[in-house]
Amino acid sequence: MTRIVPLNKEQHRNVKVHGRPSAAYGDNQHFVQVVVTEFPHLVVRYPILFGKHQQTGQFLCGVMLGFIEGENQFLDQWRRDPEFYRPLMLQRGPFYAHGPELAIDLDDPRVDAEGGEPLFTEHGQPGAYLQRIIGAFQDLHSGFERTRIFIARLLELNLIEPIDIEVEFEDGTLRHCQDLYTVNQEVLGSIPDAVAIELFRRGYLALMHMMIASLKHVRVMARRKNAQLLSNTEALVRAQGGAS
Repeated sequence: MTRIVPLNKEQHRNVKVHGRPSAAYGDNQHFVQVVVTEFPHLVVRYPILFGKHQQTGQFLCGVMLGFIEGENQFLDQWRRDPEFYRPLMLQRGPFYAHGPELAIDLDDPRVDAEGGEPLFTEHGQPGAYLQRIIGAFQDLHSGFERTRIFIARLLELNLIEPIDIEVEFEDGTLRHCQDLYTVNQEVLGSIPDAVAIELFRRGYLALMHMMIASLKHVRVMARRKNAQLLSNTEALVRAQGGAS
């Protein structure tokens, strides 16, 4: 159920929102959409890839957070360290764009949850949490259009290609992540000088190089997953030993 209404400082003066990450609030996603303005924050932590919108089939940019549906390897780090960058699309809930204003889903479990932060001050001004949300939506508003234009230009130049990510873990399981795309480095290396200059001046070369560099995080995530599996196995062995 949803009950999305325009945010109003009079009607919602006493509303509080629990804005911290939680699987219960929908943060347990293995792939989440991002915008190009986030790339400098994302490249140091996450694999940045292209995906497709499930309904429209249009290309989008996103970051990989896990290897299977419902797996987010970064949830604990987000909880422990508020400075650890969390994608804007996950920061935004339970708010929505309502023209130039914000709307809020009053049926979202984050609303009036224990430990929530007030949206407004006693004087009716946006509080610190709501100011961060407003900033996130401003970044998303400009970022979506810039991302759309970036992707369109890369498609014109055949610079997007499929990438299959296959990882085998210590417990013998094999994870095959499909329907993902990355920069075609072969085509990138053969583009004419005039096009390269255009892409450089538009900032697109930097964006593509960040995407390419970010692929190293897939291996980091695989090692993290293996360490978790090993820890779980050792805990199970200890439990069985104690029960015998």
